[in-house]
Amino acid sequence: MDQPKPDNQRYRAALHVPPEHPCLPGHFPGNPLVPGVVMLQHVAKALRDWRQKRLVRVLEAKFLAPLYPGEHAEVELGEAAGRIRFEIRRESHVLARGLIEGEA
Repeated sequence: MDQPKPDNQRYRAALHVPPEHPCLPGHFPGNPLVPGVVMLQHVAKALRDWRQKRLVRVLEAKFLAPLYPGEHAEVELGEAAGRIRFEIRRESHVLARGLIEGEA
C-alpha cells in the first residue's frame, strides 16, 4: 500500500490490523473481525497526521462491511463544511464512513 498522501482537501493513509492484534481473540472466536473502535482509532491517527488535530467527536459512523485481520484497507479523510468526512475502503468496497470533528 502507498504511503499516506497529504494535501489540503484530502488525506489517505494505509490501514492494516495484523492477525495477532490483542483486540481480536474475543472479537469473534473462530471468525475474527476488526472492531469498529479499532477502525476509528486509525481514523483518529489519520486526522492527527493530516491536520495535527485530535478526534473529539464522532458525529456519524456507519459500518457497512467487515474488515478482517491481515487485510489491507485505506482511510480517506476529506473536508465537509468545516467538518471531516471519513471513508475506510478495501479496494473499491466501502467498509465504513462517517463524519467527525477534531480540535487542536
